[in-house]
Amino acid sequence: MSRIARNSVKIPAETTCKFENFVLSAKGKFGEISLNINPLFRIELKENEILVVPENDKDNSNPIWGTIRAHVANIVKGVSEGFEKTLELNGTGYRASISGTKLKLQVGFSHDINFEVPKEVKVVCPKPNIIKLTSPNKELLGAVAANIRSYRKPEPFKGKGIKYSDEFIFRKEGKKK
Repeated sequence: MSRIARNSVKIPAETTCKFENFVLSAKGKFGEISLNINPLFRIELKENEILVVPENDKDNSNPIWGTIRAHVANIVKGVSEGFEKTLELNGTGYRASISGTKLKLQVGFSHDINFEVPKEVKVVCPKPNIIKLTSPNKELLGAVAANIRSYRKPEPFKGKGIKYSDEFIFRKEGKKK
């Protein structure tokens, strides 16, 4: 039995939500997102909250219930506040810059990497070694950040590579004579 799924999701003041044909749509100041809901569950919209309710009593123990509630909460938070991830480039000569919709990465290869950023994700480089990603879609934001990080993952000896700002790199000791 899910405990988190029984909790309601609060809707902020400037956000509107509607549920039709098993599709939940949320619209706020950061954009509009829709989510397909499993037919085993329905969404009940009240004045300023959303409840995810199973259609049958036997689905009270279904683990999808909590997952759907978490996705609904992420959508509501995304359109009202948005999500942000920060990446750091550590290494000599490692830098990033933006030109149009492409993120240009110089991370120690013989060539530059041109990463095409999706329209829903906004990229800002306040410093040459910092990349800030913002988006209302948490799933897409995490996927884009993971793709950028995959070009040069941080290595444990010197810590060189692309890492999340809140990530801790466990450092290893080098060779001994």
